[in-house]
Amino acid sequence: MGMFTSINIAATGMAAERLRSDVISDNIANASTTRTQEGGAFRKSTVVFAPVADNNPQWRTPFVSSDLDNGPGKGVKVMEIVKDTSEGRYVYDPDHPDAIKSGPHAGYVEYPNVNIVNEMVDLISASRAYEANATVIDGAKDMFSSALDIAR
Repeated sequence: MGMFTSINIAATGMAAERLRSDVISDNIANASTTRTQEGGAFRKSTVVFAPVADNNPQWRTPFVSSDLDNGPGKGVKVMEIVKDTSEGRYVYDPDHPDAIKSGPHAGYVEYPNVNIVNEMVDLISASRAYEANATVIDGAKDMFSSALDIAR
């Protein structure tokens, strides 16, 4: 493990959380969009993370269980951004241009499946995770500075 590994791991977390914040912001911005280019109401997106594993670890930490084959890892990456296919909420408004014309939902308008409260909680969570990774980088910088002071 190199000297800057902790900074690199925290940087992957910061990049992933920034993208997560962007996706959440897009969900909030489109919370009332009833018409998209794909057709229908906007569908909320969710970011899926996965660990960046070290397939050839040079050392093992005593704090990670021995049944982990890939060692402590090298951070996190975004695997994909998935659309939530659940139904949105229906509001009766037969005069709306996007109102459903026939069928059991005739006269209703389908609104996005975005819950603003949940999105705000997720946005706060992403912000806190970003801040935690920034704190790790600050701590590593302080540790490196202290090591250089000792060497002088």
